[in-house]
Amino acid sequence: MAELNKAAATGKPESRPRNVRVVVLALMIAMLLAMLDNLIVGTAMPTIVGDLGGMEHLSWVVTAYTLATAASTPIWGKLGDMYGRKGVFLTSIVIFLIGSVLSGMAQDMGQLIGFRAVQGLGAGGLMVGVMAIIGDLVPPRERGRYQGMMAGVMAIAMIGGPLVGGTITDHLGWRWSFYINLPLGAVALAMVTMVLHLPRKERAQHTVDYLGAALLTVGITAIVLVTTWGGSEYAWGSAVIMELIALGVASLVGFVFVETRAAEPIMPLHIFRNLNFTLMSVVGFMAGFVMFGAVLFLPLFQQSVQGASATNSGLLLLPMLLAMMIVSLVAGRITTSTGRYKVFPIVGSVLMVAGLFLLSSMDTDTTRLLSGVYMAVLGAGMGFLMQITMLVAQNSVELKDMGVASSSTTLFRTLGSSFGVAIMGALFTGRVQDEMAARGGGGVTERSAQLDAASLAKLPDAAREAYEYAVASGTHLAFLVGGSVAIIALVAALFVKEVPLRGTAKPTAEDGGAAPAGPAAAKESQTV
Repeated sequence: MAELNKAAATGKPESRPRNVRVVVLALMIAMLLAMLDNLIVGTAMPTIVGDLGGMEHLSWVVTAYTLATAASTPIWGKLGDMYGRKGVFLTSIVIFLIGSVLSGMAQDMGQLIGFRAVQGLGAGGLMVGVMAIIGDLVPPRERGRYQGMMAGVMAIAMIGGPLVGGTITDHLGWRWSFYINLPLGAVALAMVTMVLHLPRKERAQHTVDYLGAALLTVGITAIVLVTTWGGSEYAWGSAVIMELIALGVASLVGFVFVETRAAEPIMPLHIFRNLNFTLMSVVGFMAGFVMFGAVLFLPLFQQSVQGASATNSGLLLLPMLLAMMIVSLVAGRITTSTGRYKVFPIVGSVLMVAGLFLLSSMDTDTTRLLSGVYMAVLGAGMGFLMQITMLVAQNSVELKDMGVASSSTTLFRTLGSSFGVAIMGALFTGRVQDEMAARGGGGVTERSAQLDAASLAKLPDAAREAYEYAVASGTHLAFLVGGSVAIIALVAALFVKEVPLRGTAKPTAEDGGAAPAGPAAAKESQTV
């Protein structure tokens, strides 16, 4: 990385991109690992259950992974801040690959669940590591150049994941849905090891906040279990859910108390004193809430109501994902050239709310073209928000807190997705059951998960029409509530203050003459 050293010394930004792009490419491969996994495995799950049995434990295959990812996310971020990001990031890749191999070798459902948890532990460090390392290498002012790459990876994962998963399962067997991670992981490991050079951390004695980490892990676990089990495994008012809520609240209150007294807190609370960081955490939570709810219900609506094939379910999201990728790229370029970003969270929130309310208007007569337009509006809103939230959050903290800022933002987005899937899912299921009961088709509801376009075609006309109406009604309610909740993101975006982005661009009078990068940033540019 001699060229990077030269770039830092000369201050010439043109000598930076070629080298940084190689590093970012390696990071994107690692990011693809984490994003593809659940989508590929989800497609293979019916075959896995058929081979291993244990249908009653099916949900835990996903839940174990999600829990481990969410609980480990803030810990990975803090470890990177304390001991250096490169080693911590490489460790997370290795753990993820070990979990992948073990999952592929699982002989029963219990083993698979345990090994998926190992995978999740590694995945928690992958996303945080990517965001924090990019935060170290690329000043916020220049980071917009790479937003399109990140959005593109997300689109590739969401579109290609189900297709790749189905192809691998059909031709190679379900175990290869895990083994496919090995070649990608090997490439990521090799590239990161060779091309990534970060500032050397000064050797110092660190105190690990074990109590804070334990309390945060228990709190996050309780929250995810409530959102996963509530309304499905257990009734929302059941003793189990109430106990989990109490445990989660008590753990998080205890966590806040411990963090105010810890020598090196796992999540320094002082970062939340910055208004922009707190606001971006709120916006990120809402973006996660909406994003994963949309990914869950849009294919279901198009398969059940519009008769689309489940085989190409990833392609059904193409209008939303393409709009998200293009808008993210454009917003990134504008941010890089102007240093301005305040307008993007506002416009993104407006489009997100508008897209959700448009989607809530869909019924049994809505065409695929019209629903595609509605999805594009939502995708455009998400494109303005997905990377800008991380950029502003990272720009709002000191460079020494880059890891915890990245992990906190990622955690809020993950928790938002858990709440979104749970709340929108509960509303959807309740509405479908009510409508089916009212129309005399309650018996169909028990098999609703299997009612794809082919299954629906075999039903009597009255039952099929009742189910289509019920799904459309459930989708309407889910997106209506999603749009109402997303207004919170718009309110938060309105209060964002436009603080000059750290970067190499020469400050303008309009920026108040503020230096784009202070001494801390200059120190960060000295690579080893």
